[in-house]
Amino acid sequence: MLILMLIVVVISGAVLCAQSAINGRLGANVGVLESAWLTFTLGALLSFLWAFFVEPSHALTLFNVPRWQVTGAFFGVVYMLVIVFAVPRVGTAVATVAVISGQLLMSLLIDNFGWLDNPVLPLGAARLAAMALLALALFLIYRSNARQGR
Repeated sequence: MLILMLIVVVISGAVLCAQSAINGRLGANVGVLESAWLTFTLGALLSFLWAFFVEPSHALTLFNVPRWQVTGAFFGVVYMLVIVFAVPRVGTAVATVAVISGQLLMSLLIDNFGWLDNPVLPLGAARLAAMALLALALFLIYRSNARQGR
């Protein structure tokens, strides 16, 4: 089951990258806010339909969960606006690896300190090496873009 979940997560990462490339082109053609508006409008519609017809009921609602848990929705808006703006300027690969670098860095901090009610997973040499290698990948991809005149 764990392997299947990892495969699904990798596929969703690939889809997210494709979305970034598509929305980057759309944003360059029609505007960053228009592209983000379309994404959020369709997302809201599909989420509403899913919640109304498929999602089982839960003990808590959006109105009575701890407020800090609701703030995560704002981060999606920031991500969408930044990625739509960045992809046409730096390319899909650089933007994607930069996002993954930020995700990895924050995930290591959350794990290490147990932030946001997560279990503590100490920062070790292997995790630091992974971060260093990802930073190296970002540098090499960015440098290859710069050499090609991007």
